[in-house]
Amino acid sequence: MPDNVVIREVGLRDGLQIIKEFMPTEHKIGWCQREYDAGIREMEVCSFVPVKYIPQFSDADELVAFALTLSELTPSALAPNLKGVARGMDLGVPKITCIVSASDSFNHANVKRPTEESLEEFRRIASVRDGRKGKERTKLIGGVSCTFGCTIEGRVAVASVMHVVEELLSAGADEIALADTVGYGDPALVRNVFSEVAKAAGDIPMSAHFHNTRGTGLANVVAALECGVRIFDSSIAGLGGCPNSPGATGNIATEDLAFMLEAMGFDTGVDPQGLIEVRQYVKRALPNIPMFGHIGDVGLPKSFRQSV
Repeated sequence: MPDNVVIREVGLRDGLQIIKEFMPTEHKIGWCQREYDAGIREMEVCSFVPVKYIPQFSDADELVAFALTLSELTPSALAPNLKGVARGMDLGVPKITCIVSASDSFNHANVKRPTEESLEEFRRIASVRDGRKGKERTKLIGGVSCTFGCTIEGRVAVASVMHVVEELLSAGADEIALADTVGYGDPALVRNVFSEVAKAAGDIPMSAHFHNTRGTGLANVVAALECGVRIFDSSIAGLGGCPNSPGATGNIATEDLAFMLEAMGFDTGVDPQGLIEVRQYVKRALPNIPMFGHIGDVGLPKSFRQSV
């Protein structure tokens, strides 16, 4: 039997967060539906942030409500603080990602506070989550940004990454997500860091969030696979990027990732051709936004066969 790998689409959140042009809600819903039809079963659909900062997410409640109607989909959201997490829990979001940077300077730039304060906030979030009565338990994803480097500090020590990971695990994280926020990662570094994190995580799932800023995204996926990672974030057409990473070109493309994994013999449950069609839909909805990736331009090879 082929090994299973989960592809988590993050385009509706990470892909749209730096696009100033508001994508109409009906188009976002159409995007979500089409990815679901192509086999995607985890999707980060929004971020719970003040509308004055990111107007793109003014329709977050509507996106969550629609995503929850798709019976086999596990929707998730990103929240920067307890207020955002509480909102997500009240809406019934099954998974919520909370980001803490392994770079203190980046944490200041991103959320205006030191890393240690963000860790303390995560502990409060986990405590509130655990104390909720009569509610289905929300899974908390402990996201570690700048795991493989930082545009402000440069190299980030593995010890700094491990400190954040261990604190998140101790507080009650249900998943540890390592993010190459600024695209500094390479396969050797990815292999080194994930090998250390795996020792601490034990049975807690690890996931990877790779940006393709310097062209190493899919190579980093292969390195992470070797370390036991079986959950990967990606974005249709490689949309996305980080406001604090100058020149960032976005995430690894979902359609490229699905093709590579299926070609390698992993079972993603996803139809790469269906994702190419999703890409075309998103391109029509966002005609002025650059698209990245390769499979969407050249198509699948004649030799391609699904893993199952």
